[in-house]
Amino acid sequence: MHIQETPSPAATGGQAAVASWLLPLVITLFFAWGFCTVLVDVLIPKLKATFSLNYAEAMLTQFCFFLAYFIVSIPAGLLVSRIGYMRGIVLGLAVMAGGCLMFSPAASLGWYPAFLAALFVLAGGITLVQVAANPLAAGLGDPARAHSRLTLAQAFNSFGTMLGPLFGSSLILAAGVSEPTPGMDAAALAAFRVEQAGHVRLPYMIIAGVLLVLAALCWWFRRAPVPVVRPVGQADYLRLLRVPRLSLGALSIFLYVGAEVAIGSALVNYLIMVGATGSEHAAGNLISVYWGLAMVGRFIGAWVLRSVPAGVVLATCATCAGVLALLAGTTLEGTAAAVAILSIGLFNSVMFPTIFTLSIDGLGEDTPGGSGILCLAIVGGAIVPLLTGVTADRFGLALALLVPAVCYVWIACYGLLVRFGVLAGRPATDAVVAGEA
Repeated sequence: MHIQETPSPAATGGQAAVASWLLPLVITLFFAWGFCTVLVDVLIPKLKATFSLNYAEAMLTQFCFFLAYFIVSIPAGLLVSRIGYMRGIVLGLAVMAGGCLMFSPAASLGWYPAFLAALFVLAGGITLVQVAANPLAAGLGDPARAHSRLTLAQAFNSFGTMLGPLFGSSLILAAGVSEPTPGMDAAALAAFRVEQAGHVRLPYMIIAGVLLVLAALCWWFRRAPVPVVRPVGQADYLRLLRVPRLSLGALSIFLYVGAEVAIGSALVNYLIMVGATGSEHAAGNLISVYWGLAMVGRFIGAWVLRSVPAGVVLATCATCAGVLALLAGTTLEGTAAAVAILSIGLFNSVMFPTIFTLSIDGLGEDTPGGSGILCLAIVGGAIVPLLTGVTADRFGLALALLVPAVCYVWIACYGLLVRFGVLAGRPATDAVVAGEA
């Protein structure tokens, strides 16, 4: 059954009016899931030390987190196409809160797999919210400014990722990062892990409460006039995958998210390794610089994209990010290395929203299906960091930065292919007019 969220043919004017107050609420959701996602970067050094993990094992946190996008995205797209954007957001927020609450028993058990399960559930809820909120933000207003509007929303996502490390570092890393003493017996080791894991409990309990408040607020506005959602079937996904701009855009999302997450996950250990800082707490605080630059870049990008073609902006930023990753991984040390790797955040800024809007451009009522495919591609955040971790264990953390550098090469190519009109942006059998109700 399809729930119409637009009450009448006259809703076009209503949508224009409601966008002025509904868009800020949707932008708040971007902030919330950015805040939750970036806490994994702070969590990694804590869990790595507590459970004596190598880099590849520590990156399982990101693997389990972003694996949820691969598993949940298509079902989420199907669900949103039937219950509508706002109800999908409410359900996603409730699942996110449930994942946060799971950190309490995980800490009490002092068991690494329990943390991985909590991260998976949290990410499942984030996936559902993203599948609904990304196309909703793009659709709340003038279609010609969808790139700029979604980039602005992503700027507030980056605001969340900037504040998240400060919040997480103050509650998770402030007490320090301790490894178990060699020769501990089983009982002492278990008690040590429970005590160290307990530092993770409070921040996630606070976040769960905030998410439930947001869910209640979104439920209150569930009948707001928003763009119509057409029911999506599995056959639609197969048809949409034959759209070159969408399918190659999904590959670009895969590589972009993977590169961004791999760099963010390695930041604490990398900054200590190159001598830019001497403690995990200080390095954890510097993560906020990485994400803060992404926020600044998205505010700038929202303005630049009003006049510069999106493909050109994407190709330029990807090239700059790739060069910085290459330099940080091969030639730079100390402060110069820290500046280079943190500056990648500035050029990452516009990539996700620009790739997203370029990919769904022209899909019309197939947009929820396209959004589901793109959110599925966020599983790159599981695969690329794990590959980076394996490379770090074998060749060193610095050379492992070549993995995300290669990812940026393709992203630059995608931007140029779109700019010069090489990629088609509509299903061959699609007779739906973009934006038609």
